[in-house]
Amino acid sequence: MVQNLWNEENAQTLTAGLSELVYRSNLIGSDRAVCNWGGGNTSMKTIEQDFRGRDIEVMWVKGSGSDLATMKAANFTGLNLEDIRPLIERDEMPDEEMVEYLSHCMINSKHPRASIETLLHAFLPFKHVDHTHPDAIISICCADNGKAIAEEIFGNRFVWVPYVRPGFTLSKMIAEGVRNNPEADLVLMEKHGLVVWGETAKESYDKTISVINEAEAYITKKLNETAIFGGQKYDSLSEQEQKDVLAKVMPVIRGAVSDEKKMLLTYDNAGNVLEFVNSVDAPELSQVGAACPDHLVHTKMKPLYINWDPATKDVNLLIEAIKEGVARFKEEYRSYFERNKNEGDVMFEPAPRVILIPGIGMVNSGKNILMATVSGALYHRAISVMKGSTALGNFVSLNENESYNIEYWPLELYKLSLAPAEAEFSRKVAFVTGGAGGIGSETCRQFVEEGAHVVIADLNLEGAEKVAKEINDLYGERRAIALKMDVTSEEQVQSAFEQAALAFGGVDIIVNNAGLATSSPIEETTLKEWNLNMNVLGTGYFLVAREAFKQMKEQAIGGSMVFIGSKNSVYAGKNASAYSSVKALEAHLARCIAAEGGEYGIRVNSVLPDAVLQGSAIWGSSWREERAAAYGIHPDQLEEHYRKRTTLLVNIYPKDIAESILFFSSSKAEKTTGCMITVDGGVPAAFTR
Repeated sequence: MVQNLWNEENAQTLTAGLSELVYRSNLIGSDRAVCNWGGGNTSMKTIEQDFRGRDIEVMWVKGSGSDLATMKAANFTGLNLEDIRPLIERDEMPDEEMVEYLSHCMINSKHPRASIETLLHAFLPFKHVDHTHPDAIISICCADNGKAIAEEIFGNRFVWVPYVRPGFTLSKMIAEGVRNNPEADLVLMEKHGLVVWGETAKESYDKTISVINEAEAYITKKLNETAIFGGQKYDSLSEQEQKDVLAKVMPVIRGAVSDEKKMLLTYDNAGNVLEFVNSVDAPELSQVGAACPDHLVHTKMKPLYINWDPATKDVNLLIEAIKEGVARFKEEYRSYFERNKNEGDVMFEPAPRVILIPGIGMVNSGKNILMATVSGALYHRAISVMKGSTALGNFVSLNENESYNIEYWPLELYKLSLAPAEAEFSRKVAFVTGGAGGIGSETCRQFVEEGAHVVIADLNLEGAEKVAKEINDLYGERRAIALKMDVTSEEQVQSAFEQAALAFGGVDIIVNNAGLATSSPIEETTLKEWNLNMNVLGTGYFLVAREAFKQMKEQAIGGSMVFIGSKNSVYAGKNASAYSSVKALEAHLARCIAAEGGEYGIRVNSVLPDAVLQGSAIWGSSWREERAAAYGIHPDQLEEHYRKRTTLLVNIYPKDIAESILFFSSSKAEKTTGCMITVDGGVPAAFTR
């Protein structure tokens, strides 16, 4: 049963008017079993003063492209009802004309465009109106015997409206149905959702919750736990087995679903998902169609169901099934587009947004983690609806042509157009070692600012988590994850890339940046010091690059590696034979991998900084004193010493290195590999030659 979240104490603090609508809308949107992400709409009618100081009746309605759970007052649109009400006398009104007309009814041109379903609210003579997509209600509205079931539950209290796409016609049908049934206190929209109303915000909200719970109580009595979705066919793998398999197949899936544009992935092994994917009926039921028109833009008409027996635990068979399944899905989607396209339509990515795998769960794709998560959240709702509908009768959906017309409906696509333009690194995942340090953290911030998601890997987990939190607080949840990783540990490096695959589906960019430095005359260089440099800066860079190479090759969508070398990669630094030698090794290792990676579209380049003191843990160690001693100066004089030895007379900062890393990783350098950039202010001794 859904919970009534109304808090009278909180409600009493609200100013009468729009703040009541915001409060009610946020409560409705906070429970996805009541209203889909981005879906539903609410309204309120008030008296306001227009620009001439006249009292006019205004309807406030949800603005297009917003989400009820998070919207604020600025996300609502105010419209002059006197201008709208005469429209009900019309027989028809095309979408484009309706949108244009409503734009002239707005009391403020700076308000967002009004909801597609504005007229639904305007034509009903009630102060508060709520339209939602509750699981329990859609279960009834998507059952082949839904109207008869509604009569059993609600008697003569409801108006049943046959499926019509949102717009003028549907709004008029609802208004006429309510007018012709004085007993009605709710509207059921076939294959769509619920409409209720009230004279106060609380009355409208309470009605939404009570109607949903009436439906849910009825459905619960009809459920036969042993026969849900035809009963169980497969057993789930253990949670650890699921993760082990997913770590191997997520990069394969990511590559398969990424055509012209890359996609990011999430996975979901919740109990209701596993119940569905493991069931007898899932292969057929999942292909019936979308449970609600709102789902189509984010989930497509249907998901991809993978025919695989988890009892075999054969990952290779699963990988082949995924590759074949995605290829078939894309071919079928292109045919679906060709059969139904209208003039001017441009096909979306043809790959699936939802992939169902028995024994494992669901994998979702999207242009970023938020959108992948949304597709998963909406398919949770679809599973719930199918569960209810099949307990009542048979689950039915829109026909193919109507599904297409909703998916490519200009009024729905307008919502997507409100998203900000994609940046250089949108849809890409960057894996940065030493991500908690000066260069690493600045690189992570710049990547995220340009659209990327980042994996911040560092031996200093607390520092990495701090950077990740700063990024996520500023740019949104899950834009960054922090991992503890010792680059000298093969197991930890492999585990980190597995976790990256589970978090995002794979990686596109790695920045080999983890480092340390020591300084000793050759005769005082111990084997321990030598091995420390070689292990971290040599073996560590090798292990990270090798695991990245494997994952990029599995994805088969190219990739970029950037090695952070040093001026000492090409210059024999005094009293630093171990450090200088391994920095030279790094630069040559990068070129070797570049030679092997070309055929797979994997580019490998190096950035050679010098004396980046700001924010660096290296310069907070004995390295500062050691380098100062090598030059015969006091440690506090190092910054000025380094500045004066450059031809440009500048100091080098983490942001300077980060900018070069981003350049090598960007489309501007997509034909460059095996290259080195020196970012040292111009140290003549280190000029490449």
